Amino acid sequence: MPRFPRLPSRKNQPSRLSRRQFIGGAGVVVAGAATAVAVPIVVETTSAPAVTTPGENLVTVGLRVNGESRRLETDPRSTLLDTLRERLGLTGTKKGCDRGQCGACTVHVGGQRVLSCLTLAASLDGAEVTTIEGLADGEQLHPMQQAFIDHDGFQCGFCTSGQIMSAVALVQEGHAGSDEEIREHMSGNICRCSAYPFITDAIRDAREVMA
Repeated sequence: MPRFPRLPSRKNQPSRLSRRQFIGGAGVVVAGAATAVAVPIVVETTSAPAVTTPGENLVTVGLRVNGESRRLETDPRSTLLDTLRERLGLTGTKKGCDRGQCGACTVHVGGQRVLSCLTLAASLDGAEVTTIEGLADGEQLHPMQQAFIDHDGFQCGFCTSGQIMSAVALVQEGHAGSDEEIREHMSGNICRCSAYPFITDAIRDAREVMA
């Protein structure tokens, strides 16, 4: 019967690898593995970033802004807020939440207050637009602007232009009969500094001058 070949006995044979050699060799292996892990893996991709061509599908819009006729080409998706600030340089109108929730972007369109961040400029061809820059008569402040100064109706000032534009419309709409009515119809304008009592006082005083 065939047998597996007999292997030479390891008894009394000297160790082929000393302890020191083993530890040293293990260190080399670990270092090599660490070096291999540290090598970055580069993944090539063939996808290219999307490229948009500026000036596509523009529409021509004619506006009368603060008494001045303006005609411009704009993207049909541009809001009135961005058009005022970026195209016409009227930065008094502020971009707050950009979702129609804070009132900082309030302007007048056709004498009515609107949230310019929710209004498309392309939808206003031929409209009359008034911003905070057009409220004063030269160096003479509007009574509402003066009342806000007299009653300290602002602190950081970020929401002030929207507050004033809403307040002017509020009085013109006949909704300033009482403090409660003022607060109700100004509720869409948020003041993060909580100057609401001073704003109410300012509107009440301006109401008498504007009557």
